[in-house]
Amino acid sequence: MVLAAGASLVRALAATSQAAKESVKGKLVQHTNAPAVIRTDDGQEIMLSGDEDTQKVLHDPRLADVTLEAIGHFTAPGQFAVEPIFEKNMFVLKNGKRLRITYWCDVCSIRTYAPGTCVCCQKWTDLDLRDPNQE
Repeated sequence: MVLAAGASLVRALAATSQAAKESVKGKLVQHTNAPAVIRTDDGQEIMLSGDEDTQKVLHDPRLADVTLEAIGHFTAPGQFAVEPIFEKNMFVLKNGKRLRITYWCDVCSIRTYAPGTCVCCQKWTDLDLRDPNQE
């Protein structure tokens, strides 16, 4: 009986965390030595936070001024925490399409979700925006 109650609690918590996810959309504005922000269509600036790899994506100069969608949750008015990078939660909105932000090493055929050097050959990975329905 205790096990059943524990399982019910886990399911309820999982449902709550899934329901709490939101998204923000707007122009990505990068700042040196400061958090990146999304500037929404109505001019509101929302400060973005996230794990280390998420921060690498948010500060990738190749993504400066793109229209970005990030999935996560608000932690306070004007402050948004992006879900962990392993959930593949950031997209560029371009020409009416939602494209997942990925990085590709064309030498080793290795895909990652944060910019940096390839774990194999150490070549700098290329930004590779992908249709999430094609993955």
